[in-house]
Amino acid sequence: MTTARTSLIEGAVAALRARITSGEWAVGTRIPPEPALTQMLGVGRNTVREAVQSLVHSGLLVRRQGSGTYVLADDELAVSIGRHIAGASRRDVLQVRRALEVEAARLAATRHTPDDDEILRDLLVTRAHAWAAGDVESMVTADFALHREIARVSRNPVLVSMYENLLDAIVENIRTNVEHPGRDDHAHDGLVQAIIDSDPKRAGSEVVHYLAALLREEPEED
Repeated sequence: MTTARTSLIEGAVAALRARITSGEWAVGTRIPPEPALTQMLGVGRNTVREAVQSLVHSGLLVRRQGSGTYVLADDELAVSIGRHIAGASRRDVLQVRRALEVEAARLAATRHTPDDDEILRDLLVTRAHAWAAGDVESMVTADFALHREIARVSRNPVLVSMYENLLDAIVENIRTNVEHPGRDDHAHDGLVQAIIDSDPKRAGSEVVHYLAALLREEPEED
């Protein structure tokens, strides 16, 4: 393949990727058909085919026979991480959660604002209601929303990105945890209060406490 041809394909890939990562083409939507892409990008059909195939290979797009090509994901890093940690043990995910969530809680306790406090309180109430209702999907959604917000309040973009890119593994980990009978549904009250009280040491300790209880239930692998 010539340098000029490679450059054309790379440019087409970049243009398509930009529409996906910007949200112009949202996850789950069908991208325009090949003739429209050819006109949009100003390149030949072969170039469009190769550019689309590159994004299919990277996991951003998926072809559905007889239907078209759809946006599967909007972050190649998330796809790559997902592939690497597929099949990871629950214990492994809990250990990574501990590393990220302890630091997120400590930073949130030093960087939160009154507006953040209000959001955290509301999410805590939503979580409590979900636990009281006993609806697993609502419990998972509410629990993850709270953790995600704490990560955001840390205002560390690298930490937030890492947390977001582990989203699928963390959500499945939370699902397994909330399905456990007899789980304490008030375990996060102290965490939120520590953040609101601007007490990073206590906030970190709260995370260690509730994740340590989960880790004790997981056997060490040989």
